[in-house]
Amino acid sequence: MSEDRKMVTETFWDILSNQDRQKVKEFKKYMDKFAINFNLYKDGNFIERALPFDVIPRLMTAKEFEKIQKGLSQRIKALNLFLEDIYTEKKIVKQKIIPEEFIYQAKGYLKELQGFSPSKKIRTHINGIDLVKDTVSNEWVILEDNLRVPSGASYPLSIRNTFRKIYPDFFEKMKIKPIKDYADTLKQAMDYVNCGGINVVLTPGRFNSAYYEHAYLADITGSKLVRNNELLVENKTLYFKNYNGKKVKVGAVYRRLDDEFLDPKFFNEESLIGVPGIMEVYLAGNVAIMNAPGNGVADDKGIYYFVPKMIKYYLNEEPILQNAPTYLPYFEKDKKYIFENMEKLVIKDVAEAGGYGVMFGHSMSEIQIQDLKTIIEANPRRFIAQELIEFYDEDCYINDEIVQRKADFRAYVIMDEEPKVWSCGLTRYAIEAGNYLVNSSQGGGFKDTWVVEA
Repeated sequence: MSEDRKMVTETFWDILSNQDRQKVKEFKKYMDKFAINFNLYKDGNFIERALPFDVIPRLMTAKEFEKIQKGLSQRIKALNLFLEDIYTEKKIVKQKIIPEEFIYQAKGYLKELQGFSPSKKIRTHINGIDLVKDTVSNEWVILEDNLRVPSGASYPLSIRNTFRKIYPDFFEKMKIKPIKDYADTLKQAMDYVNCGGINVVLTPGRFNSAYYEHAYLADITGSKLVRNNELLVENKTLYFKNYNGKKVKVGAVYRRLDDEFLDPKFFNEESLIGVPGIMEVYLAGNVAIMNAPGNGVADDKGIYYFVPKMIKYYLNEEPILQNAPTYLPYFEKDKKYIFENMEKLVIKDVAEAGGYGVMFGHSMSEIQIQDLKTIIEANPRRFIAQELIEFYDEDCYINDEIVQRKADFRAYVIMDEEPKVWSCGLTRYAIEAGNYLVNSSQGGGFKDTWVVEA
């Protein structure tokens, strides 16, 4: 731990020691009152539940966060250029920097969008990048890029407001960077690509796991929260139908549903939550969709392997932040290493997200490992393998005691003319001791992240 971080930690504990448990109960009661939910689907059932949260924030020095900001800004620039390239000129494929199979076989690649450039050539409007801090190197390492419909920004915003009400001492004694600018930054990004009209947040409805966030973000950005039946397409123009039937032109849609459900005329005809004809409006250049359809190709964990090469190719720079050590069984050398070391690796299905499709070699039986090797041999493009990173635990207040739990960090990057890295993020922690899966969809909790000037 650096001297700066040590000083910040000691300052925090000095303040915490003067607080009693009644304050913690008051905090939890306040959060429950405002129904901060992340709902789960388990065994075919819808479970509406309060999102577990922790009253002890993660602390990060401003100096430490500065490197994260620079590295993520660099990464999002390169990823945006990559997406624009593969849907237009495909230079990175033609020059064999990335094998073409990794583009065309990616689950999120949409060949129907070939040749189309969105408003201002921005595709990566709202980005959630998952990082962990390696206990060996003491460096932040990137685990995943989330460029489709990343969620979670509303949770630290909500918990920060509660902190300021319940624990004002923290903000009097510590130089904690403010985070209220997220709303303005998000609105500016919507306005930047807006094609003329109002901004809306398109939600599939209250049964979505992150519906709380949809409503929250619409509110703080002054956008309309809309369902598909409140939008109408006429003459390649998108309209919002207000309460009295009047049509209002829509210029930007922050969509909170996946590509396949977005437009039943263009994608899945059985979708009941999409807007018929919205892709026709989009391809005519009459509305911006955030994030851009087709971004899923960059979320593919096989593509993740090549992001350092993208940074060098598009920006002529060395990556500031590194990927976790990753191997592709697509390459014979990597496959040999994976098969010889599977017991100590983490194997991931490239098309899965939210903690699904993740297999830990150390917890698999010999039969399971042999079966997985057979599956990989038959379809090497489907998987990646990574070294198991021993990332830092965070102190968590669970069941009236302070315990250690694995925690990652989702940073948020908003893109308009330039990427803007938010001075906060979502620290997600595992509820069970020793668990490496911290995703909210796997039952994990969250805590605020304080970037502090020492």
